Amino acid sequence: MPVFASAVLRSSVVSRLRAAGCVFAEEEARILLAAAATPAELAAMVRGRAQGRPLEHVVGWAEFAGLRIAVDPGVFVPRRRSEFLAAEAARHARAGAVVVDLCCGSGALGAAVAAVATGAGHPVELYATDLDPGAVRCARRNLAGTAARVFEGDLFAALPDALRGRVEVLIANVPYVPSGDIELLPPEARLHEARPALDGGADGLDVLRRVTAAAPQWLAAGGALLFETSERQAAEALAVARAAGLTAAVSRAEELDATVVTAVRG
Repeated sequence: MPVFASAVLRSSVVSRLRAAGCVFAEEEARILLAAAATPAELAAMVRGRAQGRPLEHVVGWAEFAGLRIAVDPGVFVPRRRSEFLAAEAARHARAGAVVVDLCCGSGALGAAVAAVATGAGHPVELYATDLDPGAVRCARRNLAGTAARVFEGDLFAALPDALRGRVEVLIANVPYVPSGDIELLPPEARLHEARPALDGGADGLDVLRRVTAAAPQWLAAGGALLFETSERQAAEALAVARAAGLTAAVSRAEELDATVVTAVRG
């Protein structure tokens, strides 16, 4: 922690954050004080957070599955609940498996799966795609040490055609917030993250339908598509996956309020 981070200054930062409505003011103050190199930088960071910018955009990173993930302004911030999706995907990633992270955002999910696989001594062949150029830049930084290839483009259209029928683990953290619910999101998300990363169409499942319709062409036999959804959307999301000919089941992590569907090609 910088030498200027005195108890008095720490208390002042906490008070400013509390006044701005930050629920976890003490923890956020600790992160800001550790991240700032000078008093002027700290003041700018506190001001940005008090104005409603996501903490992760203010400091430039998010903690995810034990990794520090770079997150630039405007890029979707990886949620802690998505650690469950990463863990479920990692369970399917055998040695040398072709893993694809669609709608990769910052690349957090791919990075987490690659870290687990490498730590277990069986690295995977990782690819990632996103439509947002800013997200692609972040993902390339976050995946730089994994030999991953990151592409800019719309879902499968961005992938090399040679991957058709070879993908063993397909992670698709598609946007699933219904369009009408976007205005109900916290301002950190609604105002500071790219809308296409949040908006899943009228019922929240538009992008999922596109992914599941094409997934059987890209999955290897026995390959798995894994995606996150909300608990209330789970039954309909299951039906969407099954309509594409996939064998699908739901997993739930109550402590993270996380719901994941795993859909396997027979």
